[in-house]
Amino acid sequence: MNSLKEAFSRKNMLKNLNFFGELNLGLILTAVGIVYFKNPNHFAFGGTSGLSILLADLFPKINVGGFMWIINLILVVLGFVFLGIKTMGWTIYSSFALSFFVSVCEWLYPVNVSMSGDAMLDLVFAVFLPALGAAIVFDIGASTDIVALILAKYTSMEIGKALMVSDILIVLAAAWRFGMGTGLYCILGLIGKSFVVDGAIENIRLRKVCTIVTSNPQPILDFIIKEMNRSATVEKAYGAYTHHELSVLVT
Repeated sequence: MNSLKEAFSRKNMLKNLNFFGELNLGLILTAVGIVYFKNPNHFAFGGTSGLSILLADLFPKINVGGFMWIINLILVVLGFVFLGIKTMGWTIYSSFALSFFVSVCEWLYPVNVSMSGDAMLDLVFAVFLPALGAAIVFDIGASTDIVALILAKYTSMEIGKALMVSDILIVLAAAWRFGMGTGLYCILGLIGKSFVVDGAIENIRLRKVCTIVTSNPQPILDFIIKEMNRSATVEKAYGAYTHHELSVLVT
């Protein structure tokens, strides 16, 4: 009994470590994209990072990481008020950890100009890295979007549309502040972000289904179970023309 409890405890500890590692990996990827690709080009295409980039330019005494701390603190307080601490869960950690990683990146290697000298190349990484990070965080059941959680609980508003409106307002503000060229890049980034996030979420846990129709299923089942360490569902069928009995294997 004790050995069973110890094995279960080790399994839970390993599961928690994997969860914590994936969560932080997603947040670090997001932070790198913000600091090294979004901020130097003023790519403010939505979210707390976009708003922070705008505010950091308007009030240069505070950097992007500083404004992310302030904005996320306000959002966490609103989350406590409207959602309660139990509902917030890992969202509290995710919000502050992202601010921390952004601040660490700014401290370790501060940059104010494009790293590649190519705005389009920077835009690709400004979209891809945070989108991949967000997909990893979302995939394991965590979130950094407190606004979406509040909207989901208290309104019948479609969250995607509400967040898109807020992102568009930030893009328009970026176009006003940084010029039409940057604004157009931000529009491309906003469009690209939605496609990349959806694609990354779908492909992280991608599963392929294989259907095999055969009159001799056992050798195939042996291969699937013993060699591939998988299982399969077997159904009995018959050929429409020959009427011979067949097995349909789905794995």
